[in-house]
Order: sequence, then C-alpha cells, then structure tokens
Amino acid sequence: SRNESADLVETVLKEIEDALVKGETVKISSFGSFGVRSKGERIGRNPKTGEEVPIEPRRVLIFRAAHVMKEQINDGMGNGKAKKA
Repeated sequence: SRNESADLVETVLKEIEDALVKGETVKISSFGSFGVRSKGERIGRNPKTGEEVPIEPRRVLIFRAAHVMKEQINDGMGNGKAKKA
C-alpha cells in the first residue's frame, strides 16, 4: 500500500542518515555514494562589504554519482548516445 511504501522509504532514509551521522560511507549500487567530510576553520569574505569573517569548522555531506548514473544522465541529454530499446 501507499502507507507501507512511505514507511519503508522513511525507514531506509533514517538508516542512511544514522550511518552518515556516525561518519560512515553509504553506497547505493548503480546510484552513488554519500559520505561526510570535515572542513577546517578558514577565513571567508562577506561579498557585500568585503569584510573578512571566520568560517567555523564543520562537517559537510558529499555525494559521488556512480558511473552508471553518470552515463544514464549524459545519455538522456541527446548527445547522440541514446539507448536502444
């Protein structure tokens, strides 16, 4: 049913979220991988005023698409590599 499907998707997304919070990498076959990268403190600049502002260290989410996904996206752009049915 629709409700069961929604619950299943929410459960899977929660598992992915929990793994990322722990710093683990999550790989989904033929889709890509999610990971977390730590960025150190650095000095940024306010583009409006030009004032230097410290940027706090933080963790950021990264995504790397699988080659299969990249190929499907590029084939869908009409670049002459359309898949045959």
